[in-house]
Amino acid sequence: MTTAHRATPRTRAARPAPEVATRRADFPLLATRVHGRPLVYLDNAATSQKPQAVIDAITRYYETANANVHRGVYSLSEHATAAYEGAREKARSFLNAREAREIIFVRSTTEGINLVASSFGRTNLGPGDEVLISAMEHHSNIVPWQLICEERGATLRVIPMNQAGELLLDEYERRLTERTKIVALVHVSNSLGTINPVREVVARAHARGIPVLVDGAQAAPHMPVDVQALDCDFYTVSGHKMFGPTGIGMLYGKAPRLEAMPPYQGGGDMIRSVTFARTTFAEIPAKFEAGTPHIAGAIGLGAAIDYLSHLDWGLVAAHLEVPGVRLVGTAAHKASVISFVVAGVHAHDVGTIVDQEGVAIRTGHHCTQPVMEFFGVPATARASFAFYNTREDADALVAALAKVRQVFGG
Repeated sequence: MTTAHRATPRTRAARPAPEVATRRADFPLLATRVHGRPLVYLDNAATSQKPQAVIDAITRYYETANANVHRGVYSLSEHATAAYEGAREKARSFLNAREAREIIFVRSTTEGINLVASSFGRTNLGPGDEVLISAMEHHSNIVPWQLICEERGATLRVIPMNQAGELLLDEYERRLTERTKIVALVHVSNSLGTINPVREVVARAHARGIPVLVDGAQAAPHMPVDVQALDCDFYTVSGHKMFGPTGIGMLYGKAPRLEAMPPYQGGGDMIRSVTFARTTFAEIPAKFEAGTPHIAGAIGLGAAIDYLSHLDWGLVAAHLEVPGVRLVGTAAHKASVISFVVAGVHAHDVGTIVDQEGVAIRTGHHCTQPVMEFFGVPATARASFAFYNTREDADALVAALAKVRQVFGG
């Protein structure tokens, strides 16, 4: 049996009880009971719950303003367009982009990365060139680069990490060469909770004229993001992980980078003119938003950003002591994502038993199979906290894990 470990994720779960109670009341699903017990939702890294304000904004659009955007001259369309583009301005403010046109609405972080890999990659990668990613990337920041590297004859290289789940920056520096055409890395690891030193990574790449893409899916729900301060070239997030709807996300790109890239998809709304001989394209952001967009999703995302703007972004250290549990990922700078293994118990069994206690956690490889291979485990259990989680939620997890050890004779 392994010894006890103490997890010290940076989390807001330790807020004063009255504020947490007020915030929890904003989220209808948190009142759910599971197997006769109050739901303890600790799978926020997979998807977060939605406040009533977001649900209401989506419903209000469909009930009072449902029309297509941009091309309609009637009042309903103009109202929908104003709401859609208003959400873009909210997104600009949320990420502190210089201009609203630097915000591209996409389906998700995954699509944002695929857009850059496809459009930037086809323009800038060739035989002998290299794409540099980190060892802790989600599959969404591995597979698109593998595909474009295979297509263009380029090579994918990896920044290694240590046993704590921290990038080895000296090794990163050595891998930056004249062949490196782009660096792509995660801001906060979804399986380890590591907060990467993005500003330093960007500065080292820019010293060599190399652009950087940042996967911000796990960062946006936990900390303020300032793309100008980070100075990254691209930054992408998913709405559903930051208390907004599914099927909507945003890609930030520096305007000169986006203007130099060819369209990702073709169709309506991304064109200036079309003949059978030639098509000319619209300016950004329209150039990258082919077809009818997810209007309700963008409006819902805007409502989520409004909600987040009223939160205290201070992060508090929370302690979790669980006998018989080994943490996977112990970086000095962590977000509120805790991956762990219970001695002698498969992660899926852990998840099944704690579910019977009303506790929802994630089990598996978390779309980071290379990370699991690095740490020598087939899978982990993962508890990921949001601002609406309480100390009582953490205690419920500890009690549920004690039940796991009891069932398996720990």
